[in-house]
Amino acid sequence: MAEGYIGIDVGSISTKGVVVDREFNVLASRYLRTQGNPIDSIRRLLAELGGQVDSGVRILGAGTTGSARRLAGVMVQADIVKNEIITHAVAASHFHPEVRTVIEIGGQDSKIIILRDAIPVDFAMNTVCAAGTGSFLDHQATRLGRPIEEFGGLALRAKNRVNIAGRCTVFAESDMIHKAQLGISTEDIVAGLCDAIVRNYMNTVAKGKEIHPLILFQGGVAANVGVKKAFELMLGHDVLVPEHFLVMGAVGAAIVASEETDGKGTRFAGFDVADTDFQTRAFECEGCPNRCEVIETLREAKVIDRYGDRCGKWSKL
Repeated sequence: MAEGYIGIDVGSISTKGVVVDREFNVLASRYLRTQGNPIDSIRRLLAELGGQVDSGVRILGAGTTGSARRLAGVMVQADIVKNEIITHAVAASHFHPEVRTVIEIGGQDSKIIILRDAIPVDFAMNTVCAAGTGSFLDHQATRLGRPIEEFGGLALRAKNRVNIAGRCTVFAESDMIHKAQLGISTEDIVAGLCDAIVRNYMNTVAKGKEIHPLILFQGGVAANVGVKKAFELMLGHDVLVPEHFLVMGAVGAAIVASEETDGKGTRFAGFDVADTDFQTRAFECEGCPNRCEVIETLREAKVIDRYGDRCGKWSKL
């Protein structure tokens, strides 16, 4: 019987999942839009992953990561729940042991991870503004009437890269519209936007960081060859997009799950979770002046998790 591990990465924009074997080769992977409903996206993810793998595959461990990692962990009864910094670093160093810098830009946030000898020694994240993230690029591609898959290719055809303000999504869009009204080509404007995204990243997320090769580019925006080229021009080094760049967080979650279980058995609830009813709800505790907002997760109308209270009154189920 084949054996493996499952990793799930749930973010605000996308939900990713993988099943890997004991050597961490990817057997199945899925990338879905979260669409504001992580419960539904997690259920769909499990249904589709379950459909991709052989029914005889035995799951030895499950890990979750991402902004909704706790919810995902409760739903699938994960063996371990880890933040994105750890899981991206673990996956990067597994596939490329010589990696020293990880650039990750997703749908709503971006991060940098500095590694030395496969150990993360520094990191930074930007979650305040969406400038330069996947959602912003999606919006601009739609506004220009171009498929997002072709957006990066436009930048590579630019003859004169123009300067676009990149510190703010509103200013960037206004600047792009202004440049278009001047008759500047779409290719040159998109190249300028890619440069602005990289400039903004370097001035905020990567500010003060020692960036050395090997440099990996992960996350959804890594599919944009224009942004990749802009990073190479800015840094003066080649930037490598790994094979599983879209799901590296999920791969890392699967790897840390293997380390956590290590023959001890798994709590994983199985792919049948896809057919289980889950709900979340919130209430305000009036027990003291803190008035904590308590979040509950329910499975088949039964409360299985509570968190958010500072004193532990509600979280002690």
